[in-house]
Amino acid sequence: MITCFIRYEIDPFKTAAFEEYARNWGQAIPRCGADLIGYFAPHEGSATTAYAVYNIESLAAYEAYRARLREDPAGRANFDFARKEQFIRREDRIFLRLVSAPHAPLRRP
Repeated sequence: MITCFIRYEIDPFKTAAFEEYARNWGQAIPRCGADLIGYFAPHEGSATTAYAVYNIESLAAYEAYRARLREDPAGRANFDFARKEQFIRREDRIFLRLVSAPHAPLRRP
């Protein structure tokens, strides 16, 4: 299993558009084969940095997933929405693997 972290630089005056874009992926990404952890919009600090995180089996599975996403009607519509509204200034993605598991349970006082 690998985790894809996407770092977005977004237009700070178009955060609502980014949030709509993020919600739109909520159905399409899982339907096309990735385990979406979530999209994270600016809240405090930087007004231009946002993230998305999802898990996928492998880089080969990622390539197949991306092909399905491009063919998915909701996926195509969301790609078009982002292109039309131009709220994403930059997008960087990195693939990481979890090396610290298993974790101890969280203890609350």
